Amino acid sequence: MMKNQNLLKKVCFVLLLAAAVAGCKESIDTSARYVFKYDTVLSYLKKHDVYSEYVKLLDLVPVSPMSTSTVAQLLSARGNYTVFAPTNDAIQEYLESLVVDGLIPAASWEAFTDSAKLDSIRKVVVYNGIIDGGDDTQYETAQFPEVDKAEFPLPTMNDHKLAVHYIKNEPDSIYINVDNPLSNTQRDILCLNGIIHQMQKVIAPRDITAADYIQEVLDEKREGYLTAFRVIQACGLMDTLMKIRDEVYEALYQRGDKLPVTVPMTRFAESSNKATTPEHRKYGFTLFLETDDFWRSQGLDPQASDLLPRLTQWILDNHQYSNEDVFVTDENYESEDHLLYQWITYHILPMKIPSNRLVFHFNEWGYNPSNPYTYSIPVTEYYTTMGKRRLFKLIETSMSDGVCINRFPKLDNGRRGSGREVECDADKVGCHVLTESEMAVTADIVNCNIYPIDAPLSYNDEVRDNLFRQRIRFDMMSIFPEAMNNDFRKKKSTAEANQFIYIPNTVTEYNYLPDMIQNEDAQFVYYNAYNNNWCNLNEDEMKATGRWEFTFRLPPVPRRGTYEVRYKVLANSKRGIGQLYFGDNPNNLPVAGIPLNLNLATDTDRKTGTDSNFGWERDTEDDDYNAEVDKRMHNNMVMKGSKSVTRYQSQTSERDYSERENVRRIFVRQTLDPNKTYYMKIKSVLDTDQKEFYMDYLEYCPKEVYDNPNEPEDIW
Repeated sequence: MMKNQNLLKKVCFVLLLAAAVAGCKESIDTSARYVFKYDTVLSYLKKHDVYSEYVKLLDLVPVSPMSTSTVAQLLSARGNYTVFAPTNDAIQEYLESLVVDGLIPAASWEAFTDSAKLDSIRKVVVYNGIIDGGDDTQYETAQFPEVDKAEFPLPTMNDHKLAVHYIKNEPDSIYINVDNPLSNTQRDILCLNGIIHQMQKVIAPRDITAADYIQEVLDEKREGYLTAFRVIQACGLMDTLMKIRDEVYEALYQRGDKLPVTVPMTRFAESSNKATTPEHRKYGFTLFLETDDFWRSQGLDPQASDLLPRLTQWILDNHQYSNEDVFVTDENYESEDHLLYQWITYHILPMKIPSNRLVFHFNEWGYNPSNPYTYSIPVTEYYTTMGKRRLFKLIETSMSDGVCINRFPKLDNGRRGSGREVECDADKVGCHVLTESEMAVTADIVNCNIYPIDAPLSYNDEVRDNLFRQRIRFDMMSIFPEAMNNDFRKKKSTAEANQFIYIPNTVTEYNYLPDMIQNEDAQFVYYNAYNNNWCNLNEDEMKATGRWEFTFRLPPVPRRGTYEVRYKVLANSKRGIGQLYFGDNPNNLPVAGIPLNLNLATDTDRKTGTDSNFGWERDTEDDDYNAEVDKRMHNNMVMKGSKSVTRYQSQTSERDYSERENVRRIFVRQTLDPNKTYYMKIKSVLDTDQKEFYMDYLEYCPKEVYDNPNEPEDIW
């Protein structure tokens, strides 16, 4: 009902002529105001005295440092704004908190003697409570994230994400950033250009760094994560956890003398679209930590002066390492060779991951986006940890009760199976990530999220062995922490600015992605493809044009052994042909296989779904015959697409895709070593700059899986 009312009201407005934009400064289109009988956000707030102090601030705070317009003007113009509006009492309470903190002598705006500090505090009150939804997004409570502590897809005017918090057994209670309550009665106030939710408290996250937060806990000797934080400090990681953003990139972007704000997509046959350059290059971290309660259960006192050597001994006694690891156990904890350093860095990922994006549910087999919290087959993400590069698995299944680390369930993955988890042995359940725990820290720390886990975490032999017994499929965007830290990987937004993301050229502009090197002539774009119904892993893809040449640093393998490395192909007429190279010396990579043709599709091929070079045939009712087709294709170094990835609207999987060019090409079959870093290069072999490069995902598949005589590799 609310959605229908919203649509009706949106249709009933009349727009005046747009004001001209003068000079180089931003100016809000204040003439494009709604003139019908319904209120804009600003006019509604002005009509209600309970918001009078907030309205004063809206009139004083500019939209940006380069703007002549105020936020009040913004909220009177057309748009889709979600406004968490504090009452007069909430603002007064906030001023009183500043007195307690010693920032001002009295709870009054007149008490500020520093104009810069005054402007900063005003912006805290205003910017943190407004989400600009662009052309079509505003958040009624029915559209709030349903998972506790999950983030809204779009950021506030302060460029931070708000998280929602629900209280169990209190269905009407909704909090923003853990402790800022929405009014139970004054919410979902529909205006012509947005939604208003009345706040009983000002949203004012502290925006401190992970290092600041850890230091506070250490200074106060506050238990919870004290054990882990003492290890982090002893291992010399505080400087790393202080990093917020790349200031060199910041200056380049702000000056605009080297980085384009947008790039035309004409080379990609997307002539009406533009790719947006990321505004920032942020750093981020996610910590998965055992709690002090756990350590006390193990006989370790978080407050003890000898905690570090005793914890080192506990790691040794409980074999929380691999026999292949080389380490020392002296008191030089800052050494990367120290056991404690290696152990704690396996708890840290170099990206800030919100609780609702630890894994991605989009188009896996059996999943229905209209019922988003009913899960089907397992969904996984593989990341590389800080410190020594090691593989880190996140997984969520229909039976896992949330996201887990290094869980290895048994699956119904036969040719006629469901693909779902059947059971999980007690020694393979891994660690549950307790995202809904009161100990999860997701609001105040600007560059980090911290999640408690329910079991000890390490990269021991059992974990390595289990990883070595399975196929490892990783989305190529998972190898770039910048994609998550700067909020463009699988952002839930259909706005053009969030669909096409331009990655600055490594040579001519800036090395935005350190794990990728591109040549000067390449244009590289990440295509979010949200709600595009594509048959890609997570729907998204990477694209490039020009006479492209790219080199990527790849994740580590878990054990030394023979692997196949596979490249997912989805060919079409816009794409080119690339030669692949693979090895551990990025400056001298040997050729890997024959050139990869991404431009195989013809109208005839699309209709027949066959190709004599591949031996592709559509599955029949005879599974023995289907297995024989798979074997013949595998002998030709090619495989059908996976059963698990679908076009969700039709539940047509990659394996059954009518366009037979949706396949996996095996381009490497060789021994790989976990102590080496591997790189892949793709170089165009065509004399044109008008053909695309495309990438979706890669696979590592150990010989024990692809050449197992007793249990053939599954089709999933």
